[in-house]
Amino acid sequence: MIEVDTLSYEYPTTRALDRVSLTVRPGTVAALVGPNGAGKTTLLRCLAALAPPYAGAARIAGIDTLEHPREVHRRLGYLQDFFGLYDELTVRQCLSYAARARGVSGGEAPRAAFETARMVGLDDRVEQRAGELSRGLRQRLAIGQSIVHRPEVLLLDEPAAGLDPESRAELSRLILELKAKGITIMVSSHILAELEDYSDVMFILDGGRLVGEGPVGHGAMPCAKLRVALASADEGLTAILGAEPHVSEVSGDAIVARLSFAGNEADRARLLASLVARGLPVVEFVEERTSMEDVYLERVRGARRP
Repeated sequence: MIEVDTLSYEYPTTRALDRVSLTVRPGTVAALVGPNGAGKTTLLRCLAALAPPYAGAARIAGIDTLEHPREVHRRLGYLQDFFGLYDELTVRQCLSYAARARGVSGGEAPRAAFETARMVGLDDRVEQRAGELSRGLRQRLAIGQSIVHRPEVLLLDEPAAGLDPESRAELSRLILELKAKGITIMVSSHILAELEDYSDVMFILDGGRLVGEGPVGHGAMPCAKLRVALASADEGLTAILGAEPHVSEVSGDAIVARLSFAGNEADRARLLASLVARGLPVVEFVEERTSMEDVYLERVRGARRP
C-alpha cells in the first residue's frame, strides 16, 4: 500500500533523505521514528505528494506520487505536525468544507461530515466552533478533516504532540479503530511507548537513512524471552530448564534464569506445570519484552558507531 524505493531528497545544503526504501502492507500501522532532523517529516511530505523527490520513487496504492500527485491526494489523508483549523467555523462546517475540498460531492458532503464527526467522537459538538475546542478535541477534528473523504492511506505527523494522557489514550483508540476499517496508517512520533500500543511495524530513520525496521509487539521475535525466578535456590535450575522442550539459550543462576522459548501458549503452560511438578518453588514466570525504545536506541546507536 505504501512503497518507497531508494528515495532521496535534498535541501540546498542538506540531503534530508538518502536512498530510503521501505514497504508498508495494507491495513497495518507503521511507526516512523527517529531523532529531530532525521527526515521523518520530509518522508511524509514526499509520500503525500507535496515534495518531489530528488531521486527514487514513492507510491501510494500503486500510484506514483511524482507522476500522479492529484490521484494520490484523493486516496490519501495527511495531518501535518502544525495543522490549521478555521476557528470561526463549526465542527460540521470544517468537516463539510474539508470533504468538498477533497472531492466529495455536494450531496454527499453533509453525510460524510456527520459520519466522520461520529467516528472521531465529535458528533455531540457538531455546532460548536473549532476555536472553542480543547487541544485534544481540535486534534480529533484535524484528523477528521484528514479522513472525511475515506482515504486508503493516512499519514500522521506527531499527532500526540501537546496532548494530555487521556487525550493520547483516545488518540490510540481512534487509530486502532481506523486500522480496523482497513486504513493503512503511518505515524511519526517521539512518544515510543504510545506507538507501541497500536503499531504493527517500526521504521527507524537517522541522518536521512533507514537504519532499522521490524515488527512491533507480540510475535515480533521468533522466540519469547522468559524469566523464571524461584523463592529459594536450586542449583539444578538451568539444567532442568535446558532439558525442557522448546527451550534454548538458558542463562542465570540457582535463583533466576532467563531463556528463549519457541513454543506456543499451551507449550508455555506445560513448561510451568513441569517446573512446579518437579518441586521448584516458582514465584515468577514472565515474558520479558523488548520495548520499542530499547530497539530504537540499539539500532540508532549501532548505526552511529564507526
